Amino acid sequence: MGEELGGAARGSEKAAETAVGLVDEERRAALLRRITEEGGFAYVSSAEKAASGDLRAAEAAREMAWEQLHSGPWHEVVPAWREAYAMACLHVAELRAGAGERKEALRALDMGLIMGGPLLRRDLDAAVERIAAGKGSENDAVANVGDCADKWWEGISKNRDLAEALSILPSRSLSCKNVEKQSSLSLETFIYDYFLRDSPVIISGCIDHWPAMTRWKDIEYLKRVAGDRTVPIEVGKNYLCSEWKQELITFSQFLERIQSTNCPANLPYLAQHPVFDQIRELRDDIMIPDYCFAGGGELRSLNAWFGPLGTVTPLHHDPHHNLFAQVVGRKYIRLYPASASENLYPHAESMLSNSSQVDLDNIDYQEFPKVEGLDFIDCVLEEDTSQSSAKEY
Repeated sequence: MGEELGGAARGSEKAAETAVGLVDEERRAALLRRITEEGGFAYVSSAEKAASGDLRAAEAAREMAWEQLHSGPWHEVVPAWREAYAMACLHVAELRAGAGERKEALRALDMGLIMGGPLLRRDLDAAVERIAAGKGSENDAVANVGDCADKWWEGISKNRDLAEALSILPSRSLSCKNVEKQSSLSLETFIYDYFLRDSPVIISGCIDHWPAMTRWKDIEYLKRVAGDRTVPIEVGKNYLCSEWKQELITFSQFLERIQSTNCPANLPYLAQHPVFDQIRELRDDIMIPDYCFAGGGELRSLNAWFGPLGTVTPLHHDPHHNLFAQVVGRKYIRLYPASASENLYPHAESMLSNSSQVDLDNIDYQEFPKVEGLDFIDCVLEEDTSQSSAKEY
């Protein structure tokens, strides 16, 4: 009877695998029909050839989808073309990996994760896991580390002296009311004393157990788990500057730039990117604190910011509550009450309406006279603490 039950179990597993395969084929066929309805006849023809092993056709399909993604504003892109791009990336990655071109395959998959839609997300994740598992001697993400570790630690250790840090902070920094600091807050106390009162608070010690607290200080670790992955970065002082731009580079290249760039116009910044959805190894290094669920709803987003000394985020207003965790280094944070929004001169254009025109590092009081004397609260957030803030600039 044991053998019969075992045989039945194996049969069920095989049937389940077949069913999953059929569902995947049905999804792909449905997607091709949607793309055809959008006029993508040439894409569908190339995608079918790509599925049969034609790399040139796969690259052509990816290029056609890429052009559609850049045919107008991002919010106007037809969703089917985002899915089409993801499908083409999967084809390219499969064929590149088959030819032994592991890094090129990973880059294609990352581009699919960054720019593609949700339909084939599971397929992209599975392909990344499969290809990343075959690292071996080909992976040189940690090669030539040399004195990189020393430089990494040197960068982490900068500006430990508060007086030195104050010399580069905006005027009046830490001169008004400081953000309150507490340790080991219960969820109930956090909700009633801070969250419901829209009052920011620094909670010390609640992320000390995160593996990231030690692992992310090790540049060899970061390069090993994420070095070959492609990520979008911002380049420039901040997103309001005319010289600001975006680039797609590997995480290893980004880490090397962090150590070598001192010019504000060329500062690299991985900002507000859902890197934890893209690189699961980094996601495993953090845990979501219970405080994130104080509002009773679901977590809206889980993003990461990696940047060198000198990166600046302009004054802005977020559409939801935030819990900000400082894992490595220090960050100066200034908060103005929501009632002061109009006195901070938000940009008129809709794309930047949540951002202030005021540059705290060089305030023009003639152009922005209402800023002078505005009350704010601020703090320097250390790497062993996390902060929750309400809807404020």
